[in-house]
Amino acid sequence: MVAGGMTRDGLHDLGELHLAAALGVPRVALFARVGSTMDEAHELAASGTSAGTIVIADEQTAGRGRGGRRWNSAAVQGLWITLLERPDTGSGLEVLSLRLGVRVAPVLDRFTDGCVHVKWPNDLFVGSRKLAGILVEARWRGRNLEWVAIGIGINLAPSTAVPNSAAVRPGVSRLELLDALVPAIRAAAAAEGSLSPAELAEFDARDYARGRHCALPADGVAEGITSDGALVIRSSGGTARFRSGSLQFAGEIR
Repeated sequence: MVAGGMTRDGLHDLGELHLAAALGVPRVALFARVGSTMDEAHELAASGTSAGTIVIADEQTAGRGRGGRRWNSAAVQGLWITLLERPDTGSGLEVLSLRLGVRVAPVLDRFTDGCVHVKWPNDLFVGSRKLAGILVEARWRGRNLEWVAIGIGINLAPSTAVPNSAAVRPGVSRLELLDALVPAIRAAAAAEGSLSPAELAEFDARDYARGRHCALPADGVAEGITSDGALVIRSSGGTARFRSGSLQFAGEIR
């Protein structure tokens, strides 16, 4: 399944079987170039591949974010992966992107020169610059959850597609990131139910939005999140909770 030439950090030299063994997962699908690791993961899941399978690409030509936004993920300028899981139930699915942020942020602290903050609902920042994004997609058959695809993109170098983006420290390899991140991602995916008090406290300590004036999803001041993942915004009319949408601050241009 490996396509294309070798990469500077040696993932292709190591190979899929050895990489899977090193990460403690049943399978790694390693590509030089794909449209989207999410699409590849869904295709593998539909063919019956095991939970824990990880899709890794050097480059994405149609990387996907929330709301169907697409971009090119430049060759070996980041860690572009999708992890496939097959939970028994959908319990916890509605807060999974936030739970992933809470679990992944302290791991990424080890590879950056600043504290990693979590921006509701699915982004990670260092200072005012975006470091990483998270995307969760589930597939159902009737009322039964068949699989969950967890996509994460982390910049190894500042992104040309995202102005003023952050990156991990120079010299950090994809293998180092994978080794540290995979256990945290799998632990988040295995957790069930609402966010725990400890998870809410961790989010609060890393909340990128708290106290800032928001324009979207409503005009007001961000006041954290609830255990079911809702964003709380206070305005002159009181407080409101938002379970979906994008978070944009007053004065931002998108």
